[in-house]
Amino acid sequence: MQGKIVKGIAGFYYVNVVESGVYECKAKGIFRKEKIKPLVGDNVEIEILDETERTGNIINILPRKNELIRPAVANVDQALVVFAVTKPSPHFNLLDRFLVMMERQKIPVVLCFNKEDIAEDEQVAQLERIYEGWGYPCVFTSALEEKNIETVKNLLKGKTTVIAGPSGVGKSSIINILNPEANMETGDVSRKIERGKHTTRHSELFSIGYDSYIMDTPGFSSLYVNDFEKEELKYYFPEFDPYEGTCKFIGCDHIHEPDCAVKMAVEEGRIHKIRYEDYVEMYEELKNKRRY
Repeated sequence: MQGKIVKGIAGFYYVNVVESGVYECKAKGIFRKEKIKPLVGDNVEIEILDETERTGNIINILPRKNELIRPAVANVDQALVVFAVTKPSPHFNLLDRFLVMMERQKIPVVLCFNKEDIAEDEQVAQLERIYEGWGYPCVFTSALEEKNIETVKNLLKGKTTVIAGPSGVGKSSIINILNPEANMETGDVSRKIERGKHTTRHSELFSIGYDSYIMDTPGFSSLYVNDFEKEELKYYFPEFDPYEGTCKFIGCDHIHEPDCAVKMAVEEGRIHKIRYEDYVEMYEELKNKRRY
């Protein structure tokens, strides 16, 4: 029988089998021997130990298409990144760091900007100018008025989506609209293991329809992009792609080099200044990481 791990706590894994429900499973010893740890999001094969008690063993972990470290999750199809259009205004540097993380993992991103109901037209237009032309679809929502929530739901259909965003932007409100049963499901899992409620510090997938899952991640306030070399960073900014290979110097990092096509594009408004400034800041961080 095949299913997907939706939660893991203290050696127990909760496996959702479509049309059968959740089974409490343990991982076979062979995984420990081979130092393989099942992750939330893993597609697994299980053997049933007791159908009445809904218990089983994980006997095989199917190949992963990707794996994130924070949050610890496998087989993510996309990320839904939630920020507010205003109150609070978007923290661009934080947003761009998250986009770099996802570009590195080759995980597509949908940008959801909430609180459109209290935003100015120019604020919406600026966000579209910065991101939409470079492969980041933007959805402008109002959780308060439930505006464009159906659009978000359609984007999530048939996929496993990580939802991320800082606090205060309405992320929880959107999740509650997408999945009103989230609290109920948490309670159901807790009753099964009789250990009281576990908070969302754990990675957990919630089913929001046939073969569609969302994962809430604890609100992030800072992201350090420091686990790769500075020379790689330019490849994680898709708007630089058209200019690669057209600078005066081969291997141009688009920082101090003269006759740089990327810097020229910034000056002419073809690449947004905010994105370029965030690139420079991350580049300097990566350059200085060896000193600490």
